[in-house]
Amino acid sequence: MSLSKKFRVEPGKGIDLADLDPADTSAAKSKAAAKAELASDLEALTELQRALYAEARQSLLICLQAPDAGGKDGTIRNIFTAFNPQGCHVKGFKAPTTIERGYDFLWRVHPHVPPRGGVSIFNRSHYEDVLVVRVKELAPEAVWRARYEHINAFERLIADNGTRTLKFYLHISKEEQLSRFAARLENPAKNWKISEADYEERAYWEDYRVAFEEALARCSTDIAPWFAIPADKKWYRNFVIARIVREQMEAMKIKLPEPSVDLEDIRRRYLTEVGAGVVA
Repeated sequence: MSLSKKFRVEPGKGIDLADLDPADTSAAKSKAAAKAELASDLEALTELQRALYAEARQSLLICLQAPDAGGKDGTIRNIFTAFNPQGCHVKGFKAPTTIERGYDFLWRVHPHVPPRGGVSIFNRSHYEDVLVVRVKELAPEAVWRARYEHINAFERLIADNGTRTLKFYLHISKEEQLSRFAARLENPAKNWKISEADYEERAYWEDYRVAFEEALARCSTDIAPWFAIPADKKWYRNFVIARIVREQMEAMKIKLPEPSVDLEDIRRRYLTEVGAGVVA
């Protein structure tokens, strides 16, 4: 079974995150084998993105959502550095600015959708407006409930323009989150990530679980699927996501464009000149 199928939230079906073990590693033969396969997948992703950029007919949008310390940054660092930065853009979405709040909730998102040939990676995304907005009661229920269909329509729109959207929910346990917070306290290079808000948000853990479950159930579609990824083990998270992205990009049937010049003419004229120069 492909990992895309194994971890996809099936359209039209609900999901109970309690049934998904965040420490599961069953899709990997071993940690060592997964790391070897990851290396192969990253090489494949480099070539697939190179072809996507050259083809310039399709694009790829990857959305990462997770609880705090869920591994969004680590996923970007360990997987998507396989992509050439010239054709890849990473955008983080924090609380909307005063200007952004004056528009519809998708206004600030649309400019960061990838152009044809490009890849965009969202570190948090438009789903914040049915997650944190819901949990913290930042908008009336009637407002955020209407957003599920707005999101689906938005993702249909960009699909019609050639953008494939892949959405990953990084599923970690409450215990693993606390362990990662503690590690940040002990690592000077990560001290800057610590905030009291991270600990305060833990009081809303169950509320966020319910919000994530509904977002995944309502907005996993054939054109923009959600994938729920066990993410307590970072090596396993990297292996699974890289493999899914590879499978999905291969399914895009990306083709390098035909040459725009007569290659035989170029060879005849210019390689002859090079050869003559060498002889001289």
